[in-house]
Amino acid sequence: MLLPNLVPNRLEAGCDEVGRGCLCGPVTAAAVILPEDYANEWINDSKKLTKGNREKLTEEIKANSLTWAIASATVEEIDEINILNASFLAMNRAIEALKIKPEFLLIDGNRFNPIHDIPYECIIKGDGKYASIAAASILAKTYRDDLMANLAVDFPGYGWEKNVGYPTKSHRLGIKEFGPTPHHRQSFKLLPE
Repeated sequence: MLLPNLVPNRLEAGCDEVGRGCLCGPVTAAAVILPEDYANEWINDSKKLTKGNREKLTEEIKANSLTWAIASATVEEIDEINILNASFLAMNRAIEALKIKPEFLLIDGNRFNPIHDIPYECIIKGDGKYASIAAASILAKTYRDDLMANLAVDFPGYGWEKNVGYPTKSHRLGIKEFGPTPHHRQSFKLLPE
């Protein structure tokens, strides 16, 4: 069972992002504030869950959280400011979109660059330790996976409905055969030498 909060009786928002290692599409982040007494044994790091479980939990999280938000940084922004800064941008956008201002942030990972005065702590593998970070990882992944599956309809041949933009063999074969799309990150090495 993941921990509810770092400190009891404090409004803590968990924040996580997905899509940093992808060759295309936005980087997407979510921020979630869960009630302190909320517990769900199924909530865990989104990568450890099946697609079906993530989709069920997305509805559960949205219905039971005090507030949640999802935000992205575009491919153009990724190419302009680099993927790390674009990840921070997406996280900051998600945090700012929350309907309740958190008193503290639990950030998944080892670095963060805030644009606000909310205190925070970076937690490596936080999506396997804190329920709010895991909930944020589930919302961000479900949202981004759906987006990439929808883009795959207009851009067949890259396998986005399955690989969601990650550098798989089928994705790289698509780039080789059809060239990059407007959704590909030009600053990334799309094909190996």
